[in-house]
Order: sequence, then C-alpha cells, then structure tokens
Amino acid sequence: MLERLQKIISMAGVASRRHAEEMILQERVTVNGKIVKKLGTKVDPEKDHIKVNGKLINPRQPKTYILLNKPRGYITSLRDKEGRPVVIDLLKGIRTRVYPVGRLDYDTEGLLLLTNDGDLANAVMHPEREIKKTYYVKIKGTLDDKDFERLKRGIKIEEYLTAPANVKKLKKTNENSWIEMVIHEGRKRQIRKILEKIGHPVLKLKRIKIGFLDLKGVETGKYRYLTPQEVSRLKAIAK
Repeated sequence: MLERLQKIISMAGVASRRHAEEMILQERVTVNGKIVKKLGTKVDPEKDHIKVNGKLINPRQPKTYILLNKPRGYITSLRDKEGRPVVIDLLKGIRTRVYPVGRLDYDTEGLLLLTNDGDLANAVMHPEREIKKTYYVKIKGTLDDKDFERLKRGIKIEEYLTAPANVKKLKKTNENSWIEMVIHEGRKRQIRKILEKIGHPVLKLKRIKIGFLDLKGVETGKYRYLTPQEVSRLKAIAK
C-alpha cells in the first residue's frame, strides 16, 4: 500500500511528520538508493528501502508512549553537535525509536513526552488543541497586580502576542518567589521571554503537567510508559 513518505518516516519514530518534510527538502532521504526531493512522494513501506541520513528505517515499529522526568542539563533532541547530553541517553532499555513531543530548554526540567506516534505528537503540540501545560517557576522578585493582569491579557514578544496565561503565587523567598503558570502554547523559550519582558527573569523552570499527565511516581531522570488508558485519553483530548 502506497503512503506518503513523510508519514512513513514519522511512523518509524525517526521524526515528527513536519520534521520529516524538512529532511526531505534537505535531501536527507533516499528511496531505493535515489534521493527524494519532492514532498508528497508516495512509497510502499513493505517493498521500498527507505533511508534517512544513510540509515535504513523500520516503519512498522510498535507505537510507544513514554513520560520522562527530564533533569536540567539535557538537550531535548536525538543528538547534539556540541556533544552535550541528550534526553534519549536517559531511555535505557527502550528498543523502539522515539522522539520528543515539543521541547524543554537545556536548563528546564520536568515532564517530557516521547513517542513514535507522529500524528499524536503533532496534535499535542498544536496550539489549536489548547492542551494545558503547567509549570512551577522561580522568578526574580515578586509579581504585583499589574504583572498578573498583563500575563492574563497576553504579552507581546518579538512579533506575536502570547495567549493568556493563568498564574498564581506559590511562595516567596528572601528576594525571589515561586509561581505556578499554565499555558497552552509552546513557542521556544516562551515563559522565559515573557517573564523577562515584565522584569522578572526566570531562575528555575519545571514543567509538572501536560493536560492530565503529571510526574507522580517518576523521579528526576527516570521514565515510565503511558498506560493504554492514558494513551486513549490523550488521543481524545488531542483530537
């Protein structure tokens, strides 16, 4: 059965469908020894030999869903040119090839999903699904009423206005404070940028929830598989 090449690459757990499209355009994909340059090319995963970056892929891997408690000091990537630790290094014993759903910065810790289900990964990351992500944030100083109002209205950073954020105070230290922040967008370094914009730079950042999923029972640097019930529920809210 013929299927789009980017879908097959996603099914193999190599990358999301969007990233697979980028790799095709970068001429990093071959089918039966020939470089594919056109998006939408259809191939037969049962008969054709598909390679990404020179490595043969297996498009029929079982679907795998993992929840990782990412430590600080790891790159959310499959590899790093600078040789820094990557989150895949933490997945000892995982035989299927999975990739991160979205990103957490090098200095950000907490809940990270990894899967080889490209359709679900794209749905979870899509801002229109409005799947909530909850963070604990240590900031410099303390938010006042004006800051809370600005965050609830959205903050203009670079060339876009962020969606409203739900924010509440957690505790105060001598010169700094902790807040809980809930957003449904996932733009690069978004929380750090908006808090920097209102004069309260982030000192520590940890994602504690994605939708209904949390870190309960998962120590820093450890992971667990999602249950079938959790996968079904996640698919339902990501539709």
